[in-house]
Amino acid sequence: MPKNLTTTLILLLVFGLAMTMIALKSMSAGRRRARGDIRARKLLTNREQAMFHRLQQAFPEHIVLTQVAFSALITAKDLPTRAIFNRKVADFVLASKAFDVVAVIELDDASHRGREDHDRGRDILLERAGYRVTRFKNVPDVEAVQLAVRPPIAADPALRV
Repeated sequence: MPKNLTTTLILLLVFGLAMTMIALKSMSAGRRRARGDIRARKLLTNREQAMFHRLQQAFPEHIVLTQVAFSALITAKDLPTRAIFNRKVADFVLASKAFDVVAVIELDDASHRGREDHDRGRDILLERAGYRVTRFKNVPDVEAVQLAVRPPIAADPALRV
């Protein structure tokens, strides 16, 4: 083998090893940084806590669930459809003691301004699955939340004119 070819091969091998070591060191540093960014946070904001307690007051006979993944509420057979609701979370789910969903409740804040179309799309997904979605801009009083969330009482057919 000519000397130039041997030298070239050795240089390529050394260069390849050096690049591999740099890549591995970079990946390791990236993992260390990611671990450093992880920290605990409160499950609910103060506003969400107030809404949680209001829902418990208004519906003591029900279960109030918070931060419920859409994937726990809806499903689809194909991946592209599931990807539409993957990583979406409902603020609150009101459920019966048998864990049947009574309503999905969203508490909108200032971050929702200008995102009404986005919110409407989320609501449509849930409604297509048969859920009722109720949105509040502020934490309502007990009576207001009961009126908004409880299904309307069906009229007695005998009373119809």
